[in-house]
Amino acid sequence: MSVVADQVRRLDAQLDRIPLGLSLSQEDGELSAEEHGIFNSATVDALSSPRIDELLHIARALSTTSSSLSLLPSQRIRALLHQSKLAEWDFQAEKSQGAGRGHYQSEIEWLLISKATVQTYGIILNTLLDQIIPLSDEMWYWDEVLSSYTYSSLYTVQTSPLRLWALTKDVYHESKHRIQNISHAPGDLVESTRTGLSQQWKQFYGIVRDSIRDSSITTLQRKVLSPVALSRGEARRKLAHLKRLRDMIASGLGVLVDEGLTFGGDDDDDDKSEAGVNSHDWKGVVERSVALMDMVLKEALVLEYGVSEFEDKVFAGVEEDPELSIHIEDANAVEKPSVLARRLLNILDTGLPNHVAAAQILVRNNGRPSRLIRYWLPATAALLSSTTILRLLANRRAEILGWIQDIGATARDFWFNWVVEPTRKIVGTIRHDSSSEIAIMSRDSLKADRESLERMVVDFALDKPHFVGDGASLTDVQIADLRTKVSEGDVTPVLRAFEKDLRTPFVGAIKGDLVRSLLIQVQKTKVDLEVAISGIDSLLKSQELVFGFVGLTPGVLVSIGIVQYLRGIFGARRGARHSHKAGKSIRVLRNIDRIFSEATPSQNNLLSYKDHGLLLCEVHVLRNLMQRALPRDRQREFREDLDDLANLKGIQVQIRALDRIRWAYARWLQ
Repeated sequence: MSVVADQVRRLDAQLDRIPLGLSLSQEDGELSAEEHGIFNSATVDALSSPRIDELLHIARALSTTSSSLSLLPSQRIRALLHQSKLAEWDFQAEKSQGAGRGHYQSEIEWLLISKATVQTYGIILNTLLDQIIPLSDEMWYWDEVLSSYTYSSLYTVQTSPLRLWALTKDVYHESKHRIQNISHAPGDLVESTRTGLSQQWKQFYGIVRDSIRDSSITTLQRKVLSPVALSRGEARRKLAHLKRLRDMIASGLGVLVDEGLTFGGDDDDDDKSEAGVNSHDWKGVVERSVALMDMVLKEALVLEYGVSEFEDKVFAGVEEDPELSIHIEDANAVEKPSVLARRLLNILDTGLPNHVAAAQILVRNNGRPSRLIRYWLPATAALLSSTTILRLLANRRAEILGWIQDIGATARDFWFNWVVEPTRKIVGTIRHDSSSEIAIMSRDSLKADRESLERMVVDFALDKPHFVGDGASLTDVQIADLRTKVSEGDVTPVLRAFEKDLRTPFVGAIKGDLVRSLLIQVQKTKVDLEVAISGIDSLLKSQELVFGFVGLTPGVLVSIGIVQYLRGIFGARRGARHSHKAGKSIRVLRNIDRIFSEATPSQNNLLSYKDHGLLLCEVHVLRNLMQRALPRDRQREFREDLDDLANLKGIQVQIRALDRIRWAYARWLQ
C-alpha cells in the first residue's frame, strides 16, 4: 500500500456513500433498497434494464474493492471506458430519434465517470511521484560533481568525446555553409577554384581553418575558462533545471492532492462524511477535477514559469476551461458524462503519455550522463588490455585448471577425512561396533604371556623344590598356591635361586640356573609391562567416545569457521542493506524537517502546494522503506502517524507527528 492507494480508497469510499438521487426512505438510507422494498415499481423497472446492469457492472469493476489492487492500470481503465460506450454517445442523434435517458441511468453514468476519474487521478498522482523521487538521485550526482574538483575533472574527461563531437559538428556545418556560398559565387571565382586539384585542397583547408577560427572566436568563453570550469558551469545549469523541474512537479502534485476531488466530509465519521458529500456538488467537483488534471499535465513541465506562475496558470486554465460547467443545471446535463468520458480517454491516450515522454526528455537532457559516457574510459582500458589478459590466461591454462582441481580435491578430502569419517566412527562407537574399538595391544597378548610365565615358574619350582619348601617335592596344594602367587606377580622362588646363583655367578652360568632365572625375570618384566599397557588400554576404551569427538572437533571447527565466514559475507550484505535502509530513512526524516523549516505557511497555517507535494514524496519514500522493517503490529500505528504527517491539519500538528515518528520508531530507524 502507498499514500496514493490510501487516497484512492478514501475517495472511492466517499463515492460509494453518495445516494445518487434514488428514492430511498430517510430512515433506511444506508440499507439495501432491494431488501426493504423502498423503490417504487417505476424505479425497479428503470433499474432492471440491461443498459443499467452493464453500467453498474463497469462501475463495480472500476471500484477499489473489485480486486486486491486499489489502483487499476491505465489500459484497464481505458478498456472499461470504451466498454461503457459513453464516449461514443451522440446526444443530438438520440434527441432527434426521440429517445432519452432516464434519471437513474444518468446518475449511474455519473457514478461510473466519477470512479474512472478517481482511478485516473490515482494514476496521475503515482506518475508524478515516480517522476519526483528519481530526481533526488540525479541532483545528488551533480552535487557530487560540484563538491570536488577531482569529480569535476573526472566529469570533464568523461564528457570530452561529446564536446569534441559537438565541435566537429559545428565546424562541419560552418564549412558546408561556406562551400555552398562559394559554389554560388560569380563565374570567375568558380573557375579559379577549379584550376587544379592542389588548389582545391588548399581552398578546402582554408575553409576548414577559417571555420575553426570563427568557432573559437564565437566561443570566447572557452578561451577564458578552463575545461573543468566549463564543466562545472554545465553541472550548475543542469542542477538548476532539475531543481526547477522537481519544484514544478511537486507543485502539480500538491495542487492535485489539495484541490482535486475534494468532496468534503471526513472518513472518520461516516454520518458527517455522507452529509458533507450530499451537501456538496460532487458532479461539479468531478468535472473540475478532470479539468485540473488536464491542466497540470500540460503545464507541469514548462520550466520557463516559476512555481507561482504555474499555479496561477493552472487555476486560470481551469476557470476558463470551455468544457467546464458554470451553472448547476449545466453540470447535471445528461451529455456531461459523455464529455467527461472523452476527456478522460484523451488524458489516458494522449495527455499522460506525452507528459511522461516530455519528462523523460528533460531528465535525459539534464540528468547524469549515460553509462556509456561515464564508463567509456575504463571500458576502453579493459578492451585494450583484454588481449594481454586472455593471452596470460591461455598460457597458464593448465596451471589455473590444476589450481582449481587442487582446491576442489583439498576441500573434498578435508570434508570426508576430517568430518565424515570421524562422524562415522563416533556413530560406530555409540552403536558399540567392534571394528571401532580403540586398542594399543592385542586382545589375548597379556593372557598368553601370563600363562607362559606361570608355566616357567612352576617348572622351575618343580626342578628346584627346595626354593619353595622344605620337602623333596611339591604337593598339589603348593603348586596351586604357587600358581596363585605368580598370577599376582610373586615369583619369590625364582628370585631366591637368582640371589644364590649371584654368589657364584660362573658356576650358576655354567649350570644354566642363573640364565634360567634371569630369563624368567625378563618374562616377568614383559608381563608387568603388558599389565600396565592393559590398564592404559582399558582407560582408552572407557573414553573412546570422548576421543572420537576430539578427533571430530578440528574438522567441525574449521567447517564452522568457513560457514561463519560465508555467512558473515552475505550477512554483512543483508546488514548493509538494512543499515542502508535505516540511513535512507534518517535522510528522509531530515528532508521532511527541512521542508517544514523552509516552508512559507499560508494564512491558514498550511503548507504551500509545492511544499505539500515534496512532503508527500518524502512520506511515500519513508513508508516504502519502513514497510518491511516494522513488525506487523506496529505498521498500522505507523500508517496513522504518516497520515497525520501528510494531511493538511496545520504545520504544528504535522511537526508534532514528525517528532512522534522519531521517538516512537527510533528502534527501527537505527
